[in-house]
Order: sequence, then C-alpha cells, then structure tokens
Amino acid sequence: MSAEPASAAEVRARFDEQGYLADEGLSTAVFLTLRLGLPLLLEGESGVGKTAAAQTLARVLDAPLVRLQCYEGLTAAEALYDWNHQRQLLAIRLAESQHHELTEADLFSEEFLVERPILRCIRYDGPRPPVLLIDEIDRADDEFEALLLEALGEGSVTVPELGTFTAPRPPIVVLTSNRSRDLHDALRRRCLYHWLEYPEPERIVAILRRVSPGSNVALIESAARFVGHVRELDVDKPPGVAEAINWVAALSALGATELVREVVVPTLGTVAKTPDDRDLVVDSLESYSFG
Repeated sequence: MSAEPASAAEVRARFDEQGYLADEGLSTAVFLTLRLGLPLLLEGESGVGKTAAAQTLARVLDAPLVRLQCYEGLTAAEALYDWNHQRQLLAIRLAESQHHELTEADLFSEEFLVERPILRCIRYDGPRPPVLLIDEIDRADDEFEALLLEALGEGSVTVPELGTFTAPRPPIVVLTSNRSRDLHDALRRRCLYHWLEYPEPERIVAILRRVSPGSNVALIESAARFVGHVRELDVDKPPGVAEAINWVAALSALGATELVREVVVPTLGTVAKTPDDRDLVVDSLESYSFG
C-alpha cells in the first residue's frame, strides 16, 4: 500500500512516475487536499487534464477510483443509492406463491440496496479511502449541488429505511468543472480550488514525448506549435492536451516524419471538432509557416 506523499514535491515526483507532468500549483493543491482532508475543485478548459489528475492520484495512492459522471437531471437515485426494484418484485411474487407475507422492512433491506458512487465511497472499508471523482459538476443541476454539499459536509448518507451510513474514513474527493455554468459559492467554499491552465508549448512537447516515445521529436515539436496556433484562432472548441496527444498518435500511425499541409488536412478531425473550426483551420494554412 502506497503511503501518502509527504510534500508537494513528492506529489509532483510520483505523478511524474505515473506519466502525468504536474506543475507546482497542481502538486501543491493535491498535497493540501490530502493533508487537510478537503475536496479539491479543479476547473479549466476541456482537455487540460482535470480528469486525468484524479485518475493519476488514485494510482499514486494505490486507492480505488470511483467516478460519478455528472449530467443535467442527475438524481439522488443515480448518485447516492437506489433500490433493486426488479429483485423486490421477484421477492413479492415468490412470497405470494409461498403464501408468505412481506413487510416494508423486508423489501427495503440491505439485500435490495443498490450502492451508487457516493454511498459506495461512504461505505468503503478497504485499506485506503477511495478517490471519488465527481466529473463535470457544472453539468449537473443546482439541486444536485445541494445534495452533494450535505454528503460531503457530513461524510455520511442517510437511507431512511436503513439509517445513516458514515464513512470510517472520508473519501478523497476531486470535482472537475469546465465552467459551463457558475457553481454555487457554498460548494466553492467547501473545496480547495485550482485552475488548470493549458500547458506552455515546452510542457506540451514534454507531455507528448512522454506519451508517444516512439514519435519523431521534430514532428512532436511541430505538432505542439501548430496546436498552439489553432488555439489562437477564433475556434469554438480550442484543442486541449488530449487532442494534441491524439493528433500526434494519428500522425505517427500514418508514418509522418514532418508536419506539412498534406498530412495536416487529412488528420484535422483529431484537432478541429466542428465544421466551422475545420474550415477556419484550413483557411489559416495559407499563411502558416511549417518551417
């Protein structure tokens, strides 16, 4: 079982061992989250490595990762717990066939309880607390934020039919947001906060060389520079680190050794994600210097 990092520098080193190049700000935020026991809210544009940071943290700690993907209309039954209605119905039919009488307590017992991500983390009793990733919290409704505040604040979940479950050790909570809407101040106050910037070109090159060690170094450097160029255009969806990684992989798969228009245009689907963005990037090639 891996011990918790003793410093921000150790966080950075251990993330590096897992292939994630964290900067000083992220390393410090993760260390303080572990030391203070507070949730960590990571915000930033899509593709800058927010979700990957939580996944890497779980590997560093040798802890299970439990992911709750948020979306509009997310309910308590999908985030906290639910009941296995099909099994309850079968139990009722079986009891009727055997002339047994089932009470409400029989039907709403541990046997029929379905743990969703938050309750699963609250009830987890392994050697190390799990990492609970609440991904894209900004996609969920305001009502879900209130529900989440209660669970995070008290470290417990109440199931009216069974009572209150309290975590033996609170989970390590990481929330991510793309800022598609503003989060409530109450949730922000509950969390440590870190904004993940899009990496500088030099760091993009280092990341690409790490994840694509077999790719041509000159090609990687040219691709990193071109992705930076695309981000400076008035595109609807600026490419992130994930798109840069996929693009280098695509270029390598095609056997490209240098970046030229003839290989850029056919592979733009990894970088430009809308027709308008693609047209804008193609138009920019007329004045772009590949040298």
